[in-house]
Amino acid sequence: MTEKAKVDVDLSLAYRLLHPRNTILVSCAGKDGKPNIITLAWSMPVSLNPPLVAVSIAPKRYSHKLIEESKEFVINIPTMEIVKETLYCGRVSGRNVDKFKEAKLTATPAKKVKAPIIKECIAHLECVVDQQIKAGDHTIFLGRVVAAYANDGVFSETFDIKKAKLVYHLGGDAFTTTSDEVVTPS
Repeated sequence: MTEKAKVDVDLSLAYRLLHPRNTILVSCAGKDGKPNIITLAWSMPVSLNPPLVAVSIAPKRYSHKLIEESKEFVINIPTMEIVKETLYCGRVSGRNVDKFKEAKLTATPAKKVKAPIIKECIAHLECVVDQQIKAGDHTIFLGRVVAAYANDGVFSETFDIKKAKLVYHLGGDAFTTTSDEVVTPS
């Protein structure tokens, strides 16, 4: 294997070296109960016991305010079938628009939190905010998972990638998905 030269990446794009990233739709609702959706690629698991996940949201985002008010949110896992709706929910603000209505997505009651799930998504993690941490120009919301479920037949310890074409964000408006190949190196 020939050695390749390393080229500098602008620091404003350095985070994209961690992409593609699983894209999620976070649903939330403020004190008034009006639901909203934010598209995120900045999320990750942080603990198995207790089950904790982190989402990173800029304070200027409307969903940031709603999650701060309600102390809960739902991580919804979209597929490529709703990639246009996923992009739409990341482009417009819920301050001015009912994203559920405009994107033609269905708000369905969650099992344990007041924020709704998005029916068209294939999996859901209902979360209660455990901690809120200021991190530069974003806030990390650590959510304790209080309920987790998926559509029947798409998940058994891992997603069946022949049935679930998950959405991965490359950067900007570009998305990709997985191939059907599963590699388990020995």
